[in-house]
Amino acid sequence: MNNKTFLSGIAISVGMALSTMAFATENGAPSTAPGVYGFSAGYMPPVTDVGAFSIRSSIYRADKNLDGKGDDKLEKFSQTVKSLSLTYINMTEHTFQGANYGYGIVVPALELEIDGRVPGANIAVVGSDSSIGDIQIIPYILQWHPSDNLATNTQLQIQIPTGHYDKDDTITTGLNHWTISPAFNVTYLTDSGFEVSSSFQLDINTENKDTNYTSGVEYRHEFALGQHVDDWTIGLGGFFYKQLTDDKAPASSNIVNGNRSSAVAVGPELSFFRPGLPFVSFHIYKEFEAKNRTQGYNAALLVSQSF
Repeated sequence: MNNKTFLSGIAISVGMALSTMAFATENGAPSTAPGVYGFSAGYMPPVTDVGAFSIRSSIYRADKNLDGKGDDKLEKFSQTVKSLSLTYINMTEHTFQGANYGYGIVVPALELEIDGRVPGANIAVVGSDSSIGDIQIIPYILQWHPSDNLATNTQLQIQIPTGHYDKDDTITTGLNHWTISPAFNVTYLTDSGFEVSSSFQLDINTENKDTNYTSGVEYRHEFALGQHVDDWTIGLGGFFYKQLTDDKAPASSNIVNGNRSSAVAVGPELSFFRPGLPFVSFHIYKEFEAKNRTQGYNAALLVSQSF
């Protein structure tokens, strides 16, 4: 079958801090947001005069904050992360090793709330923040089309500490460190219209200079499986997240070796594409088996258009 051209969303930054508790990665926050690459992960926008714009709205709600054994660390816990991000990607006619070269930028706006109590201590953990988050630049994207049914791309994302940050605040929109994220994305379509898409990404973090804390290397595999029916693709998506290395911090932080974050998420995913119209995708993921981090639900809507 002929491949359709899609615009896959680029990761937005989500900064979450819990200064009163100890977690894997600093304050238990993933450095970049999961649940971004679903259907058509292997496709970048086509080469056009202006480029492609996308807007992505998402909400994350968690009612559990879990330790390394999967037990609750806070009572009556709730956390909400609302985000609205604008992405610009420009694929060019320039080629390298048979791939089209492109670049991009992601600007997120975030609204965060957290509420909970430390068990047995009657200490409230409450906070909120809203502002522009950590901006991402994508200095290179390389897009290949090895065959009619296969599309792959690789890219480098650099997350800049532009969001609001104060080490004494309970929750902030910025992480106060840089994150370098190489990624490889692939989509395969069978002749009958069944799609398999995957994204593989590493997050390599620099030191937070205000706390002398360096979060460990993080790995994320996002996936989507679905059937194309006319202009629609219907199926399941999700992600597997795991911290690969220990954090580094001053001795006073009481870091436990091997205290690393992990989680799995899965849920329904739906996308729509018709030539000349915007590409639209929607998913709802439920997280499972979370350790040293929050566990909840994520819903996201992406709309994109090339010009």
